[in-house]
Amino acid sequence: MTGTLAGLAAAYPELDYSAIDYEYLRAVSQTMVPFGAHVGTLITEISPQRAVVEIPAVEQVRNHMGTVHAGALFTAADIAGAAAVVGAAAQRLHTIERLVLRAATATYRKPALARIRAIATVAGPDLAPILSATESARFELPGKVSLLDDNATLVAEFTFDYVCDVIIAGNSNAT
Repeated sequence: MTGTLAGLAAAYPELDYSAIDYEYLRAVSQTMVPFGAHVGTLITEISPQRAVVEIPAVEQVRNHMGTVHAGALFTAADIAGAAAVVGAAAQRLHTIERLVLRAATATYRKPALARIRAIATVAGPDLAPILSATESARFELPGKVSLLDDNATLVAEFTFDYVCDVIIAGNSNAT
């Protein structure tokens, strides 16, 4: 790639689109959300199939009942969801101008008492129009995140609805 990087590509200036380095994507993504650092989230995986974010079992993320605070769970899920899109769309990040969370649904199933892993996925059929776009456009993209404790107990589930603007060089019809 040559020229000025914009959108998501600007966040990953050293990304080689012909040989995606998912460890590079993970390391850069780890620094992108300062609030995630406040909560103590750690992105442990970004791949084409999923992203995983951990919340450590530390006092700073607990609420008055001793469970992991819902805000910390949401933060981990939010970061995992965006990281899943980055991993799944890595070869086309240079075309993604913006990825914005429009809506979210949370279902809390069990008390979160220990280290939590947020595992996010984006379905291939939902991502396909973004990856194959030949004209600038706005797309809707759903994502799913499951939060599990160290015993693989499902403690929460999130669904996210993103808006994704794709800009194809020389064509800026996205609104």
